[in-house]
Amino acid sequence: MKKMIQKSLLSLSVFAVGASFAHQATEWGVHDAARPQPPIVTPGETDNSPPSDAVVLFDGTDLSEWKSCNDGGEAKWKLKNGYMEIVPGSGDIHTRQLFGSCQIHIEWSIIEGLKEEGQDGGNSGVFLMERYELQVLDSYDNATFPDGQAGAIYGQSPPQVNVCKKPGQWQSYDIIFHAPVFEGENVIKAATITVFQNGVLIQDNWEIWGATYLPPPVPYVAHAAKMPFRLQEHHHAMRYRNIWIRPLED
Repeated sequence: MKKMIQKSLLSLSVFAVGASFAHQATEWGVHDAARPQPPIVTPGETDNSPPSDAVVLFDGTDLSEWKSCNDGGEAKWKLKNGYMEIVPGSGDIHTRQLFGSCQIHIEWSIIEGLKEEGQDGGNSGVFLMERYELQVLDSYDNATFPDGQAGAIYGQSPPQVNVCKKPGQWQSYDIIFHAPVFEGENVIKAATITVFQNGVLIQDNWEIWGATYLPPPVPYVAHAAKMPFRLQEHHHAMRYRNIWIRPLED
């Protein structure tokens, strides 16, 4: 009897796997030569430079892709030496274009010599769809609550590891974000995010609970399928450069 049960369970398992593959299949057969080829994208000259299908949001020359979140006018951050620097008190900035699911590359640097501690260590944030925050902070030899350090999904998920560099050095985030899906006022698919910091995986397909406003978590509230990408001014000076984004189709 035990062997019969095991055999039945194995058959069900094989059936389930086969059904899963069938679900993922399309009208194309295996090795079907008529199946459309993937589009050709030319990679960047370096690992950090934008591929040919990317939207370049900041290349160090101007802030034309950004506007102030306060008044909708021009972004009021400083443009210096190929980077943008936050002007404390100037307010957040966000993109003129709207985005949903996407791949993002962004580089940032804490200004050397500020000697601030905890949440005052160059605090900023990368906001997907203006409400899901990936924290930016000096977390090199600077302790704070784990779900608020650099690389955290603010108030939700600490980074798996701390790979922060010293202030004054440039760091990178490479982000894969899938937007939430709503049916009326109800979320039927939560947003997910994967993050590499300085080439190291720190968030692995984290399912975002909802908006990361204080006090987190805030339940999902239905919103548009595409929204601006926002950078936070949190009363501290710090720097960003080399920002590009690739819209993804879900």
